[in-house]
Amino acid sequence: MNIKPMLVRLQSAIGRNDLVEQMVLIPEPKRLSFTNYQTAQSINLIVAYNASPNSHTALDIAFWIAHQTRLATNQEVTVQAVYVVEQNQGDKYPDKINWANYLTLCECGVSDVYQSATSVLTQPKLQAQILAPLEEADRILWQARSLAEEWQGSFKSHLRFGDVATELTKVVELETANVLFLGCRSINHAIIQKLGFNFPCAILGIPNGIDE
Repeated sequence: MNIKPMLVRLQSAIGRNDLVEQMVLIPEPKRLSFTNYQTAQSINLIVAYNASPNSHTALDIAFWIAHQTRLATNQEVTVQAVYVVEQNQGDKYPDKINWANYLTLCECGVSDVYQSATSVLTQPKLQAQILAPLEEADRILWQARSLAEEWQGSFKSHLRFGDVATELTKVVELETANVLFLGCRSINHAIIQKLGFNFPCAILGIPNGIDE
């Protein structure tokens, strides 16, 4: 998929002419598999979201682009927010908590996930240690869902646990994403270095001059 028309439409909407140069951190791959073109039933825009001002701006831009693309092409566009509880946060909890046994990909909020965690953990202190990050994740993804309701577009949310770059890559591949939006402004950002320059889709950042 050619992402340039998306950015050109955004440029026109906000009166800018430099978004392509500023926002494209990693260009879309030159060779995309024929299978992906045939099986993808919608345009999928993935946003790395953690409720920071920059990630909120990235999500806002993604919805703006999704809205414009839907109007211009009449094609289904889905925005997907991904929140990753980082591995170093998990390290703060006791070794006997095996996140992988209790916590998996969540597409519709995390309430059911932490209710399940409560049912299998009987020690109150251990429950608190499990539920604290889950409740924080629920709050963060609730913010993303609230913005989705404002834009009235197709939306999914994902909760992941582990290394941010690794989990973002997994979701991008799982959803056959067309674009990954990050809340950063430079190719020199640490997350870009971790994701690598042979990423399966284009990576867009946020431009200068747009309020965070």
